[in-house]
Amino acid sequence: MSDSPTSTSSTTTSTRVRSDALVFRNAVVVTMDATRRVLEDADVLVVGNRIEAVGPGLEVPEGTREVDAAGGIVMPGMIDTHRHMWQTALRGYGADWTLTQYFVWNYLEHGIKFRPQDIFAGNLLSGIEAIDAGVTTSVDWSHGLSTVEHAEAAVDALEAVPGRFVFGYGNIHAAPWEWTHDADFRSFLERRMPRSDMLGLQLAFDVTGDPAFPEKAAFEAARDLDVAVTTHAGVWGATNDNGVRLMHEHGFMEPRTVYVHAATLSDDSYQRIAATGGTASVSAESEASCGQGYPSSWALRRHGIGISLSVDTSVWFSADMFAAMRSTLSSDRSREHQEAHANGDTVTHLGLRARDVVEHATLGGARALGLDHLVGSVEVGKRADLVLIKNDRSPAMFPLLNPYGHIVFQAQRGDVHTVLVDGRVVKEAHELVGVDLAAARGTVGDTVAHLRSTLGEDAWVGGMNPDIPESKVLDNPYTYTDFADASTHEA
Repeated sequence: MSDSPTSTSSTTTSTRVRSDALVFRNAVVVTMDATRRVLEDADVLVVGNRIEAVGPGLEVPEGTREVDAAGGIVMPGMIDTHRHMWQTALRGYGADWTLTQYFVWNYLEHGIKFRPQDIFAGNLLSGIEAIDAGVTTSVDWSHGLSTVEHAEAAVDALEAVPGRFVFGYGNIHAAPWEWTHDADFRSFLERRMPRSDMLGLQLAFDVTGDPAFPEKAAFEAARDLDVAVTTHAGVWGATNDNGVRLMHEHGFMEPRTVYVHAATLSDDSYQRIAATGGTASVSAESEASCGQGYPSSWALRRHGIGISLSVDTSVWFSADMFAAMRSTLSSDRSREHQEAHANGDTVTHLGLRARDVVEHATLGGARALGLDHLVGSVEVGKRADLVLIKNDRSPAMFPLLNPYGHIVFQAQRGDVHTVLVDGRVVKEAHELVGVDLAAARGTVGDTVAHLRSTLGEDAWVGGMNPDIPESKVLDNPYTYTDFADASTHEA
């Protein structure tokens, strides 16, 4: 089977290939439409930036480019609703951090040392990485914007990458009730953020639970600007039920509000979120590792709260939505088994299915961002944000029996063959299109050199190697240390 991406669709060798039409041929199509249809040996025709037709044996306009998708899966582009893109230049640096160490490093000590060009570098690499891995829409939870110049750089980077983005403007170095009313911030929005399908806007800030509710002014700013708020909620030791209660009592919980993590909330808070139509962004790889709380999909499902997925930050984690789906499904099922065992029961039928987390990673993200009328499913009339998962060189890509299970448990970012964003081919035959990866490498290298020299070598190395706490292995009465001697005793 050939892994070649394109051929000319024509009856003669002289037919000109159209630049505005493309068809995937003979794929398994995971539509994520209202009936969750999975189509075998089906085609998906794209004309311009829209999906024109879906079905077997499609007739296509003369000159349409063809992609041989046999043996592969065509699915909606994945949607990441919470990614701190500016931190990507320090990929893997904090692999052994706790949440406390992350806060100290970024919020109290070193986050302020990021220059505008460092924000640009992180966003650029993160945006490229996202489309390479089949993530066609990303929320840039950009809370390192200490100045408007930093925000300018962040948006410059997003506009340099052929993806769909939502810019979550935030500033951890100032109070949200201050920066949301700053004249320079308002001027920036007027100049750089005319809302479009390719670049949306959210305000990104957290609610501390202070009874005075100082964040009220920031919510009022969001309402005045007619933009959604995305907030880290239910994060152990940082944000709690009081923040949710204050938002609700003051009328600031809306259907478009996104609650990131939502991992340590009470039933009362979940009920307030459900009643007001909000959605949650689950970052299971993050929550399981650094302590926001147990990954929340199990609790969210019990309360009927819409779920989307996110990767949080590659300063720690993989920034890979395949890993996000896998870790969400695994942690949810682990909790289901654990709860049953605590009651002396056995789970014989699982509640959360592979199909569900594929939905969270696609249509769930679109709903959370108010984009489900445009993207999130493979349906006629929607924008052509599409991913072909196919890798003829991988023994893990056949047989393809359960498409949802294959996406979640078998596929990985290296199996992303072709990616379209708004009808534009941004990756084909496993290679990025129109992306200068060498330039991004150089830009990121400058940022790493700047931060390393600014911190100093001791602080740089120390940041990657936090102290290991003392621990003690429990005494085991069944360890027979005299076993060898005993074997020599005479009868």
